[in-house]
Amino acid sequence: MTRKISPLFTIVGFCVSFSSLAQITSGGQDSTGGRPVIASVPFAAFTPDARSAAMGDAGAALSADANSVYWGAAKLVHAPKEYGVALSYTPWLRNITEDMSFAYLSGFKKIGKNQAVGLSLMYFDHGKFEARNNFGTPLGDYYSNEFYGSVAYSRKLTDKFSMGLNVKYIVSNLGNGVQLLGGSALKAGQTAAGDISAFYQTENVDEGTGKGWNYSAALMLQNIGGKVNYGGTTSGFIPTTFKLGGTATRHIDPLNKITFALDLNKLMIPTPGGTASGQDVGTISAMFKSFGDAPGGFSEEVREFMISTGVEYWYNEAFAFRFGYFNETKTKGNRKYFTVGFGARIQQRYGIDFAYLMPQTQGSPLANTFRVSLVVDVFKKAAEVVEDIE
Repeated sequence: MTRKISPLFTIVGFCVSFSSLAQITSGGQDSTGGRPVIASVPFAAFTPDARSAAMGDAGAALSADANSVYWGAAKLVHAPKEYGVALSYTPWLRNITEDMSFAYLSGFKKIGKNQAVGLSLMYFDHGKFEARNNFGTPLGDYYSNEFYGSVAYSRKLTDKFSMGLNVKYIVSNLGNGVQLLGGSALKAGQTAAGDISAFYQTENVDEGTGKGWNYSAALMLQNIGGKVNYGGTTSGFIPTTFKLGGTATRHIDPLNKITFALDLNKLMIPTPGGTASGQDVGTISAMFKSFGDAPGGFSEEVREFMISTGVEYWYNEAFAFRFGYFNETKTKGNRKYFTVGFGARIQQRYGIDFAYLMPQTQGSPLANTFRVSLVVDVFKKAAEVVEDIE
């Protein structure tokens, strides 16, 4: 399927139309009259895996696996397995187009008892487009895609607390070479970014009965990096995000457990029309100002927080059922949707996760979104465990 697009679209409009992070009309406000906070390369903040997607996009403090490279590298060193790999696939905006999707590949390896490293690659395929000028004359077909690769490091500072760093390089090719107004040409946007994360967990399960509670908390500053420029005179902020998450897991007995998760998220970039909007502010300055720059004051700042909450039930570490809810206020994008999903594991090594999204608003471009993840986790061989003890 070939879609037609005119260079009258701005870079911000281009990004928003494909991300569907907010259902926005032109002019910087949505149809509700609000002020959604819009970032360039929004795909860098997409939930990549089906497990978290099925829990309302809550994943900051969930138990560690290969997808923790995205959710907070600090968790990797707490993973119960020695190394693992995960591959996820998501067809995107299926109600609008048939050839848009993104895939995520990640893996990790523990180094001794207190360190771990990880790698990830996200690829977002926008599909094929036919560019046209302002008079409708075809300018040719082109393909649009975005991707990033990252390297992560995790280290335990105590038995319960760890920190992590994830460094990534982002490339956004929305149509390299397409002529824009004024004779300039669209070029690929590129920038480097990093995530800083902290993770804390407790384990209070009775070995005899298998009953008890586990708690965890996580904090992450995601996508701290430079702005993106596509060849024009202005540059856009990437989705630098504040994430705060917590989970509580009830071990009912040796075979049954249930986890409750809650995440709070906020974009740390200027609010349109705010005190930092239109100023030539840097990334770090914008991060601090983002908590107090909204024109509506504190009440509007609070509305910029997005809430993700979910529940996960496991039976015998073999089958999981999940559901969740994501909420974004009406004046900040109005994304509101329920999620459901399941997971299955074979020999606690090979697994599959599935998630399905159900928007509350009619006509949402996110309708019929699903994700599928394949997971492979590996224990150390017995000889390697003996070697570590010695």
